[in-house]
Amino acid sequence: MMELKTVKVSEKGQISIPADIREEIGIKQGDTLILIREKNRLLLQKAEQFGKEAKDEFRHLLKHSEDVAKQFWGTKADDVWDTI
Repeated sequence: MMELKTVKVSEKGQISIPADIREEIGIKQGDTLILIREKNRLLLQKAEQFGKEAKDEFRHLLKHSEDVAKQFWGTKADDVWDTI
């Protein structure tokens, strides 16, 4: 569900997250949030949720990276690092 709210930016660049949104999402004083910027858009997300969602979102990239790494690691050319 997408919800639209407006907030004002203070002189120090701070914003207040509306109480109903904080309660629904479970944001409490002291929680760490991640601010993601994509061009002119901002996204706030609880840090504890970011890890799992980011992992799921980038799973295909991780798989590709592992496949490419396997092509280079464990080869005779890579064995030179065993002597260092």
